[in-house]
Amino acid sequence: MGGPSDDGSRSTGPPDRQTLRLLERRLADDPVVSRTAFRPGSDEPRVLEGYIDTEPYPPSIDTARLDVRWFTTGDFTVHYVETTTTDDRWECRWDRHPNAHNSRLHFHSPPDGTDGVDIELPSTHPIDVISTVVVAVEDRIERLWD
Repeated sequence: MGGPSDDGSRSTGPPDRQTLRLLERRLADDPVVSRTAFRPGSDEPRVLEGYIDTEPYPPSIDTARLDVRWFTTGDFTVHYVETTTTDDRWECRWDRHPNAHNSRLHFHSPPDGTDGVDIELPSTHPIDVISTVVVAVEDRIERLWD
């Protein structure tokens, strides 16, 4: 697994396939996830897709998915996307990468995932990050019923 890159580099580096496979096993074991897939495929994964089971959601939610990109530099993007039965989208994103708009570690807020705010996480270890995101998804499901 790649470590953090704090050398001021502007590149996220190549995909960290070992970490993507680790995260796939973690998501595949989570009850909130119905299935996982790699893009473009398992031989050379660049993106891990975690399809969220929509059974616990209100009927207006058609699909929910996590798109996970992890890089050998320790940078990452975890994108959560919901679509409704009327094709509306609700999305947000946890990012760690070099950029000009925020600190290296930031969150793009819902509902459209465009506004970024700096965040701190207790750990940027891949399992800790994905666990933080899964808890946020579970909180989102609860809030949809409020």
